[in-house]
Amino acid sequence: MSDTATRTTPRAQGRKAYRAFGGRPSGTRHPLVAAAMVLPLAALLVVVFGGWESVVTQASSVGVMMGR
Repeated sequence: MSDTATRTTPRAQGRKAYRAFGGRPSGTRHPLVAAAMVLPLAALLVVVFGGWESVVTQASSVGVMMGR
């Protein structure tokens, strides 16, 4: 017989270790934290690749696709 019920997967072990060091389970990051992580990179990409007009155009296109 197999003893798989007593074994833990490497993924489960990683989650356990992550929580032991104060981490949160995946998928629970606050949206403002996510925005704070993304905005500096977005600003850099705007400066390097093209200006605000392209950002506004893309945002408008996404808004139309989402039905806003």
